[in-house]
Amino acid sequence: MEKFASMDGVGGGSATESVDETINGIQRVGSFRFLYEGERWEWSDEVAVLHGYSPGEVTPTTALMAEHKHPDDRTHFEAMVAEMLTNHAPFSSRHRIIDTRGCTHPVTVIAHTIYDADGRAIGTEGFYVDLSGSVDESVKERVDAEVLNFRTSRASIEQAKGMLMLVYGVTEDRAIDVLKWRSQQENVKVRDIADTIISQALAGIEIAEITRRRFDDIVLTSATRPDPVSTE
Repeated sequence: MEKFASMDGVGGGSATESVDETINGIQRVGSFRFLYEGERWEWSDEVAVLHGYSPGEVTPTTALMAEHKHPDDRTHFEAMVAEMLTNHAPFSSRHRIIDTRGCTHPVTVIAHTIYDADGRAIGTEGFYVDLSGSVDESVKERVDAEVLNFRTSRASIEQAKGMLMLVYGVTEDRAIDVLKWRSQQENVKVRDIADTIISQALAGIEIAEITRRRFDDIVLTSATRPDPVSTE
């Protein structure tokens, strides 16, 4: 996992300029971890900035996380925390975050359960994907350059990207952000991550019959249907 905020207390003071500088260079994917015992949260610098804080400025808590949820999404978040603590479900969600400046960020949270050496579920960890539409131009240019570079790689990257876009409902750029982030986490090439996602998905995910039938209909009527309008 990435470097997380310290869980020992509140860090030093921050300045608006510090947050601005971090936002301008930050990736739009960041890590988090939630440990059931003591309801302990950890987040990476990227997730801290997403909430409007400088890295190390605050220690994440359940109360702080709830405070930053959009009012219409807060009840859902609280129910998810209860589900995690009761049934050890992973924290996967699509909701809105309101940062310290009052700006709303739609996000997708993707996570899985983590276990100790004895196979006991002890928490959940994963990553946030910021789905906000407005991006600093310098960041957008770097993302576009990386997208172009990835498009020249093996077809497996395109296939894995399409899987992420379909399953998580994210844009092409966000799907590539996820592949790149996993590559950095595992210190392997992006195409190796893509190959693993494809092989494990094909071997381990069974598509429900109702989904197959719906897709059959889409394939067989694709020439007569108008392009759907993106809601993101």
